[in-house]
Amino acid sequence: MQIPQHFHVAETAGWLVNHRVNSALPGYLMIGSKTDTTDLSDLSEKALSEFGPLLARAQSALKRDLNAQRVYIGRYGHMPGYPIHFHIIPIYDWVEELFWKDSRYRLLGNFAEGPGDTTTDGAELTLFVWREFCERAVPPPVRGPSVLEVIALLREVMGFPAS
Repeated sequence: MQIPQHFHVAETAGWLVNHRVNSALPGYLMIGSKTDTTDLSDLSEKALSEFGPLLARAQSALKRDLNAQRVYIGRYGHMPGYPIHFHIIPIYDWVEELFWKDSRYRLLGNFAEGPGDTTTDGAELTLFVWREFCERAVPPPVRGPSVLEVIALLREVMGFPAS
């Protein structure tokens, strides 16, 4: 799949960082390999050495510059035609507030184990983000900058200005 240029955030020799094309959640990023493989062990040492710092840079920018409470990073799926890629999902305080206001999610189990722990887990919030911000025809309103404003900010703070 060709990612439209206006969704590009950063690029290295081995990876492309882009905003998820079908996500209304500002800062939902994808980091995809430029090598057509679904297996990390097929990547060059250079691509592998770029990967960790790129993940850290994305996470840092989302937390520091966009005030995400947490940032989930995961690899999901195995669709043919898509090289290995990772989802970088910011969880803002207002996203978690929306989660708790939605009666469909309020009934989920309590996973808190001690002071300061959240009362949900990452899988539940990830599913919520996918359903509400990626699949809904009319997603919930966002608080803060828009997707396009976030892309511009992330290009700047991650050190990859628009070409």
